[in-house]
Amino acid sequence: MFTLFIQATLIVLFSMTLLWTLSILIKDVSIVDIFWGLGFVIVNTFYFYSIEGVYSRQILVLILVSIWGSRLSIYLAFRNLGKPEDFRYQEFRKRYGVNSYWWVSFFQVFLLQGFLILIISVPLLGANFYTKSNELNGLDYLAISIWFIGFLFESIDDLQLTKFKKNPNNKGKILDKGLWKFTRHPNYFGDTLVWWAYALFCISAGTYWPILGSLIMTILIIKVSGVSLLEKTLKNKKPGYEAYIKKTNAFFPWFPKK
Repeated sequence: MFTLFIQATLIVLFSMTLLWTLSILIKDVSIVDIFWGLGFVIVNTFYFYSIEGVYSRQILVLILVSIWGSRLSIYLAFRNLGKPEDFRYQEFRKRYGVNSYWWVSFFQVFLLQGFLILIISVPLLGANFYTKSNELNGLDYLAISIWFIGFLFESIDDLQLTKFKKNPNNKGKILDKGLWKFTRHPNYFGDTLVWWAYALFCISAGTYWPILGSLIMTILIIKVSGVSLLEKTLKNKKPGYEAYIKKTNAFFPWFPKK
């Protein structure tokens, strides 16, 4: 198992180095965001084809991860390509200097995200490595249900947000309809469900420690680079966001407060 992880590390390092080189040529670090979902597809596909035996759970995880990761990368590609570099990376360029950030970004962005892909994807390694039969149990079917709900949340909220932004009349306004009526971050909620579905597949395969990857992903989403970071930005940029906060849950969907 450790050998597989080291081999996956080399694959991710090679991929991130190529991506970093491309970012220098086009002067846009934002392409790393597009690779995020695809990175998990690559790592999980490597695990699938590197382990002896092909079983139902492994095939199921391969299909679900490929659908989830590909959809996310395609969506971000359509959203980001042709637009200015993300404001976060623009701020980093100013902080470190335009002439220095090209090499700083390799460690601060590309290697960091590559490391996170490897650590977070540990449940995928566990589900592939420890599965030794074609038998599926109740946890597998629960995982499928949770994955489906999470995937729907992510997909529907992206469609709603895209449609909302396309309407010029909505400029400066807050989206509080659809899924956004029940949670301020339906995409993060959906993403978290997807990763706990992978954790359940891992448990179903007979191992528990790899679910740490799903736990780390949840912490990142809620406390570090997801909800917490975005909330700070939106409070400063969006008039009326404070009122939206008072009536709408941040993460778990629930009916709006009066």
